[in-house]
Amino acid sequence: MKRRTFVGAAAALPAVSLLSGTARAQVKEIRMIESGGKSGESIEVGYIEPFTKKTGIKVIRESPNSLGKLRALVESGQTSTVLMELGSGTLVQAKNLKLIEPIDWAAVNPAPMFPEARNEYGFGYQYFSTIMAWRAGAKAPKNWAEFFDTKAFPGKRCLPDFPHYSLPFAVMATGVPADKLFPLDVDAGFKKLNEIKKDIAVWWKAGAQPPQLMKDNEVQYVICWSGRVVGDPAFGCNFAGGMADLSYFSIVKGSKPEDRAAAYKLMYEMSLPANQAKAATVVSYTGPSPELDALLPKDKLSEFPSSKQNKAVQWFQNAEWWAANGEAVNKKWEAFKLGL
Repeated sequence: MKRRTFVGAAAALPAVSLLSGTARAQVKEIRMIESGGKSGESIEVGYIEPFTKKTGIKVIRESPNSLGKLRALVESGQTSTVLMELGSGTLVQAKNLKLIEPIDWAAVNPAPMFPEARNEYGFGYQYFSTIMAWRAGAKAPKNWAEFFDTKAFPGKRCLPDFPHYSLPFAVMATGVPADKLFPLDVDAGFKKLNEIKKDIAVWWKAGAQPPQLMKDNEVQYVICWSGRVVGDPAFGCNFAGGMADLSYFSIVKGSKPEDRAAAYKLMYEMSLPANQAKAATVVSYTGPSPELDALLPKDKLSEFPSSKQNKAVQWFQNAEWWAANGEAVNKKWEAFKLGL
C-alpha cells in the first residue's frame, strides 16, 4: 500500500536551550521513520537539507512506517528515533495506545498553517488525495453517482481493497453529500459495491497498480491516489468529491528531550512555504501553508491536493470515526470479499 498505511510543554521547553551555544554538539543526528519512496525524497530535498544546513544536525531516514514498528520502538524503550510519519487514522490509534507525545507548538513556532494540519499529536506535513481517474478516451464521470453507473459509463473498474477508501465513495454514489457522510452508512456502501461487483476487475493493494492497469487497458476507471495520475496525458482525473487526507509527523514516546528540540526545529522548516514548494518538485503532494499556491507553477496548480481550487472541492477523511468503527467494518469487508 505504501502511503499512510495516527510530555507536555513544561517538559519540552527546557530542551530548546540544548540546541544553542556549547550544547549544540550534543545533538549530531536525529532519526525519523517515514513512508519511503518519493515522499521520503521530498522530505530530504524540501526539509532535511535546509535543516541540516542551518543546524549541522543530520537526519537519518528509515522506512516503512508501520504502527507495529512504532509500538515495538516504544515497548522496547528505545530513545534513538524521535519522529514517526503516521496517516490520520494511524495517528489516532497511536495516540490512544499512548505511543506518541503531544507536540509543543510553542517550541515549533511554525509559519501559518491550515488548521487541520496543527494536530495536538501530529504535524500535518503533506496533503494527499484519493480521487477518481480514467483512461484517456473513456467517457469522463463528473461525480460519484456517474462513476458507479457502469451502464452510462461502461468499462472495468479498479477499486482500493481498503474499506476506508472504497466505502465512503460508494455511499456518496447513493446521493449522500460529503458533509453528511459520517457517521458512515456502511450497509448502503456495501449495497452499492454489490451492484457493480461484476465490473470491478481488480481490488488494488499497492498504489502503483491502478495507473498501470489503465495503461494496459485492463481497466478503464479507478479510484486511486492523485499523485499517481495527475499530469499524465494517459489519464483523466477529477478532484471534485475526492477525499483529502494528511500525513503527519509525530514525536515518538520516550524520545530524548534534546532530540525533541531538534525535531521541533525540523518541523519549523516543514512549515515554511518556500521549503514546501521545493518538496512539491519531487512529488505532487503538498504542504500545509495557505501561502503555498503563490510559489507553485501556475500551470500545475490543478495537480496539487491542497491548492485552493482542489482543496475547496474535496472532503476530509474522518479518522476518529474509523478509529472507533474500523475493526467492525473490516470484518464486514472480509466477509464481503469472500462473497465476490
